[in-house]
Amino acid sequence: MKQFFYPETAARALLLLFLCITSVTAAPTPVALLDYKGEFSDIAEEVLIHLQQNHYRHVDIDDQLSSKLLDRYLKLLDPTRSHFLTRDIEEFETVRKLLDDGLRTGNVEPAFHIYNRFQQRLAERLTYSLDLLEKQPQTLDLTQDERLDLDREQAPWPRNSAAQQQLWRRQLKNSLITLRLADDHEDPAKANQVLIKRFHNQLSRLQQTGSRDVFQLYMDALTSNFDPHTQYFSPRLSENFQINMSLSLEGIGAVLSSEDEEIKIVRLVPKGPADKSGQLHSGDRIIAVGQGAEGELVDIVGWRLDDVVEKIRGKKGTQVRLKVIPHDRTEGGSKIVTIERNEVKLEEQAAQSKIFPVDQNGSQTRIGVITLPAFYADFEAQRRGDRNYKSTTRDVARLLGELKAAKVDGIVLDLRNNGGGSLQEVNSLIGLFIQQGPTVQVRLNNGRTELQGDPDPRIFYSGPLAVLVNRLSASASEIFAGAIQDYQRGLVIGEQTFGKGTVQSLIDLNEGQIKITTAKFYRISGQSTQNRGVTPDISFPSLVDTKEIGESALPDALPWDTIAATPFRIFEDHQRLLPLLRTNHAQRSDQNPEFIYLIRRAELQKRLRDQKELSLNEKTRDSEREKIERERLDLENQLRASRGEAPLSSVTQIAKSEEKDELNPDPGKDPLIIESGHILVDYMALDKQQHLVRQDGSAQDQR
Repeated sequence: MKQFFYPETAARALLLLFLCITSVTAAPTPVALLDYKGEFSDIAEEVLIHLQQNHYRHVDIDDQLSSKLLDRYLKLLDPTRSHFLTRDIEEFETVRKLLDDGLRTGNVEPAFHIYNRFQQRLAERLTYSLDLLEKQPQTLDLTQDERLDLDREQAPWPRNSAAQQQLWRRQLKNSLITLRLADDHEDPAKANQVLIKRFHNQLSRLQQTGSRDVFQLYMDALTSNFDPHTQYFSPRLSENFQINMSLSLEGIGAVLSSEDEEIKIVRLVPKGPADKSGQLHSGDRIIAVGQGAEGELVDIVGWRLDDVVEKIRGKKGTQVRLKVIPHDRTEGGSKIVTIERNEVKLEEQAAQSKIFPVDQNGSQTRIGVITLPAFYADFEAQRRGDRNYKSTTRDVARLLGELKAAKVDGIVLDLRNNGGGSLQEVNSLIGLFIQQGPTVQVRLNNGRTELQGDPDPRIFYSGPLAVLVNRLSASASEIFAGAIQDYQRGLVIGEQTFGKGTVQSLIDLNEGQIKITTAKFYRISGQSTQNRGVTPDISFPSLVDTKEIGESALPDALPWDTIAATPFRIFEDHQRLLPLLRTNHAQRSDQNPEFIYLIRRAELQKRLRDQKELSLNEKTRDSEREKIERERLDLENQLRASRGEAPLSSVTQIAKSEEKDELNPDPGKDPLIIESGHILVDYMALDKQQHLVRQDGSAQDQR
């Protein structure tokens, strides 16, 4: 039988334990403990009520949730299991099944006690690291053959202070090596000073942590148990969220996340300043930020995400400098990127088109490419009655008309990196390619399903169509690709899409807001786009790790499932053609230097990502880095040789070459666009053959 304790009693008991242990084992630390005064009780209750009443997923507020909440909170605080000791965790176990009881009454006191212990341990780590750097640098011998375990998500917590300090020492050595390699063998004394300054700054920032920060972390731990897109926003974060949702955002146009004390770029806003620079990519790690062309580069490792965002954001026309470690390297070769802050303008996200020829089997076919970075609409201009307001559907319809007038033989719609946008626009865009019919099903949190569709019986373009997607094609892009695939209106080509198949609503609270998942998208075939995304008819190799990027990589993401299909009529049965189309594509890609390069580079990056440990011998690490760089350079030069281009002499030159290509994209030189064109040509030829066969058969029947 479960023994019940009032949350307040348990919290006080836990506090007493903390105080007792601290008084006998820990040296005084330079951080002040945070005192919980009950000021967040009403907000916590309000958040819990909305989660229970409005979230798509029903989660019982019980011991199971309490247990998951504790684990999630500890993971947010200490993801590498290097700060808390075994005895700390044993103390926290006293509230494992009581946090749910506390939430019902708005009591979040245990969160503050746990955070205080974390803050104490972090201060101890920083003090210890500074002591080694400033007083005992000889203990950081980078010639020893030690190794650091990288996969500590399930590692045991350090059993005592001695084991903990050994781990901290190894982590410090790794930071030194990483820093020196990132700056091409930076002077050891200079590298030491960078870390000394970094740790002093982190100690100073610990002093600035407030009660609201702790409450935000605890609510993050709570809401993430429902799904990764549900989040409580404090008043400060709510303001940031509203700014990020605005197309008039003045900044660099990048979505950032915090991961193991580093700031990582999740995605770039299409046609934003960062995207147009060609210098930043998803997965890049930002380690320092400077203002203007000459402002000091401030180390931001260990900073809070919202503080980094504020430092990067700024007025239109000003410059920000970022020190970045590229996504395709675990270390080494950092670069300085200068970006001018600007608005993300709607007109720059507008669809664009180009025509390129495909030479195949002795003949040339003209393929039109429409690039669509986002699903957009100028709703304000529409409300004003502006007949020329911009929208995805209007712009694509105009481009389709131009391409038809130019007598293209087929069209590729490029939705790569399109993170979604207006549901209204994706529905009307599907309508350009099909006769009237359903486009998407939306299932609400009350179990009711709403059907959306195209009521217009007219079809604007009925010719051969291919839709090109990648892992960063999400939300509205997946609705479009899924509908085209279900109707068999065209071929879906590329990578498995992101898997963002949920709908969020923003609810105002007495203090702050909550963004909560309230509905789920389903294809007309009944399949969800959630979690699995859309699987292409013909797949291309990917440089993206699906274990790190995509809905399936997020903890507690809503599952893929199915509901009943809604009646619809397919455009044309092309399933019979897919085996041969795939065979033809495989034969071409096996001989295509561009695809060979993509496959080999993906293999190399996977090998780097799968590393479980690192050498703490600087010479060994440098040798390993040089080997990887030689392999990368060899791959690049093999590709350049196939193109008739001069070889490169360094990895740095590779980055500059890629930036140049991204600044001036040409569909006619994009290997994935070119191969999509070849697949479309194959499709047209096979479809024509099938029509001839059917016509001959009909004629025979008539005879």
